[in-house]
Amino acid sequence: MTTQTQATPTLHLARWTVTSGSRVQSRGAVVIASGDHQWQASAEGNGAVDALFRAVDRALADVLTGHPRLVGYDVHAVAEGPDAEGVVTVRIAPPSDAAGQRGTGEYSGEVRSTNIIAASVDAYVQAINGLLAEEHWAGAADAAGNRKRVAAREGVARAEMDEDEAHHDTTAWFNR
Repeated sequence: MTTQTQATPTLHLARWTVTSGSRVQSRGAVVIASGDHQWQASAEGNGAVDALFRAVDRALADVLTGHPRLVGYDVHAVAEGPDAEGVVTVRIAPPSDAAGQRGTGEYSGEVRSTNIIAASVDAYVQAINGLLAEEHWAGAADAAGNRKRVAAREGVARAEMDEDEAHHDTTAWFNR
């Protein structure tokens, strides 16, 4: 079970999936929502957590006008055994190209769960929510959602999650 301490998040992780293994590139896909806005993306990465963080970055690129800089990632077990929970702490800084006040500060998210991958991506989104809670980021999610809606009405192509591309046959490796 994943728990978070933030009362009213700006963004929430609606769903995610990740495929990872030896001798295959990890691939993650996310759907992030805020109010009636929704962003989705997929990405490859160096492991399950990296793939999900990159997918979040791609999904929120218009919201943050770039991607956050990961400055800290810590996993800490809080008990022993296979059902033990871990605490994941993620620290981020604003995108390097953010100007003025938007380019300052450090934000963290902390989530406790028996699923470290879920806790990792939830903590990352929680840290982004901390950044977006700053006065100088006010309205960034709504503005990006409105730009996306206008682009869709004007026939501008927008990124969609490619369900076929996200599918990996995890049994093919065993048949080699």
